[in-house]
Amino acid sequence: MGTETLSLDDISVLLVWTAIAIYALAFIAYALDLSRRSALAISAQDAAAKRELVGAAVGAGAGGMSAGGAAATSPAAGGQASDASAGRKRFVWARIGTSLTVLAFLFHVAGDITRGIAAERVPWANMYEFALTGTMLIVAVYLVVLIRYDLRFLGSFITGMVALLLGGSALPFTFYVEVVPLMDPLKSVWLIIHVFVASLATAFFALTFGLSVLQLMQSRRERKLAAADRIAAGEPAATGAVATKTGPKFLRTLPPSDALESLAYRFAIVGFIFWTFTLIAGSIWANDAWGRYWGFDTKEVWTFVIWVLYAGYIHARATRGWRGTRSAWLAIIGFVAVMFNFTIVNMFFKGLHAYSGLS
Repeated sequence: MGTETLSLDDISVLLVWTAIAIYALAFIAYALDLSRRSALAISAQDAAAKRELVGAAVGAGAGGMSAGGAAATSPAAGGQASDASAGRKRFVWARIGTSLTVLAFLFHVAGDITRGIAAERVPWANMYEFALTGTMLIVAVYLVVLIRYDLRFLGSFITGMVALLLGGSALPFTFYVEVVPLMDPLKSVWLIIHVFVASLATAFFALTFGLSVLQLMQSRRERKLAAADRIAAGEPAATGAVATKTGPKFLRTLPPSDALESLAYRFAIVGFIFWTFTLIAGSIWANDAWGRYWGFDTKEVWTFVIWVLYAGYIHARATRGWRGTRSAWLAIIGFVAVMFNFTIVNMFFKGLHAYSGLS
């Protein structure tokens, strides 16, 4: 009996699907972490309220000061011990999610490298390969940023998005194509530089998008809490009745909306710098390939539209005070334009940049 050997491209596909499965497990772990954080936040609030009641009761007692002091000390010490224990348990699922993300990332990198070796070129010459490399860079940026900022609350968003994008791209009836020779215009050093930097910019824009979505949710929750506080203080609500629910419970464990916005803004600036280079490098490559820097090709136009959107976001926030909801929506619209450029423009708009690899 003859045995069929796997090609490097087949091995790459197996590695990619293994990474997708592990990303899905990481998503579950991060989701459980958010659920755990919510439960602990609620129990911590209840414990704090009970300690306040105990303190008030002890303070109201006229006699037995020493006994009251001992009674007050005991619950506080017990509360601190339970808080410390809860703090250790709180991040168990987050650590598991991060470990799974690192493991999935290693399989992802291996799948990307083997695809490049099989193709004997850089693995980002068509839509499948761009998705393969782009999602890899999204995870890489996320993991690097974790060294400085604790963004594990964003883990479920990142791993879920990568699993969906990569899984959707790897299906045989979507973007996946077998290794084929490069088209002549792509045989340039600018393929290495231009497309890689565009993928890196997309990774930073993805983080900006995720933070902006959470910013909108957190901002809405803060407005509801502020309205509830006004009513409790005897002031009339601004408009309408205040809902008893303020949104998903995990939001109470996240940073405030202004902190989320500040982080999103930083990532947007870095992504914008890379996208600016992408636009310039693309113009130089276009001149080398077609003898002109700009020709209003559909891909060129949408690349410029994305640049304008993020330039407007950065300018409006820095000089015109567009903060809060408006800045978040600008960042979200910018990333939607990035995804539209990658999917719809590549698949349905014909032009000089028709290198999707799809027949």
